[in-house]
Amino acid sequence: MSTHTNTQPTNVDPTDAAAPATPSSLFDRVLVVTDGGDAGDAAAETAVQLAARHDASVDALYVVDTATHWDVVVEREEDTGEDAVEAVADQGATFGVDVRKRFRYGHCHEEVLDYADVHDADLIVVSSTKPTGFDRLVAPDTVAPRVQREADVPVMVVGPDDA
Repeated sequence: MSTHTNTQPTNVDPTDAAAPATPSSLFDRVLVVTDGGDAGDAAAETAVQLAARHDASVDALYVVDTATHWDVVVEREEDTGEDAVEAVADQGATFGVDVRKRFRYGHCHEEVLDYADVHDADLIVVSSTKPTGFDRLVAPDTVAPRVQREADVPVMVVGPDDA
């Protein structure tokens, strides 16, 4: 003899039932790698707009490449970096997004991956331009593909025409 039980709840008030937890936003912390160029500006704009839509904060990161050991070149990169992260902060202010301005020194893709890991980034936005001519031979593997291959979080690659 089989017994049948009613699996349908009776007289249940939907406000009493525990609703499943839903995330408040897709991203809480967006890391944008800025370089001060057109592609970097497009990546920054994309990151800030995504952060505004998801009520997230942005970490604007500029990496000074230490492969160049000339003080004058490093100083120039630092100046470019200051302008680049400041531009992201200005965009953030326009959209009401909290932007943290950060600098690192080292190899760009390694520093980006380390920063994302240490600071719990939910998304990395990085710029990319297609290398042409001699650049394809000298640096065939740019920062964006390296970050894409090794990141533990989603990576969005933005070109200069994507703003």
